[in-house]
Amino acid sequence: MNITNASRCGRGRAGGCFGSAAGFTLMELMVAVAIVGILAAIAIPSYTKSVTKTNRRAAEVCLASFATHMERFYTTNLRYDQTVAGVAMNTAALQALGLDCASNANTGSTYSYAFGTGSPTASTYTLVAAPSGTQATRDAKCGSLTLNQAGVRAVTGTASVADCW
Repeated sequence: MNITNASRCGRGRAGGCFGSAAGFTLMELMVAVAIVGILAAIAIPSYTKSVTKTNRRAAEVCLASFATHMERFYTTNLRYDQTVAGVAMNTAALQALGLDCASNANTGSTYSYAFGTGSPTASTYTLVAAPSGTQATRDAKCGSLTLNQAGVRAVTGTASVADCW
């Protein structure tokens, strides 16, 4: 039986016998890599911005949860700074509440929660959510978020309250 070169190798793109006619050329591979690179250049910054904003929104919700607790505390004790028995409400007591929103599984790894300086008093308090780790560098324009007993919101960064809240 006589087997010719053409029947043994098949008809490849280059018209010759190179072992296997299936596969991608270097140019096709480079085009695919370029497309993936362009998509990644667009998607990664957008994703990072979305994660930063989502973390900030979660911290806002957690501040509202702490504020709700403080209002219940006031209803029970008729003051924000201590119980009827004289036990102080301070940052340590605030963190000891163990609200789920402040756990490491939620916002605890990206924000820390505390009272503002000189807070709480008998009739006022200011809650502060300070970004930590990568959240602090990604969200420097907003900085720390604050919420007081009157529901007034503020930020320590350069952006406006409307942009950050």
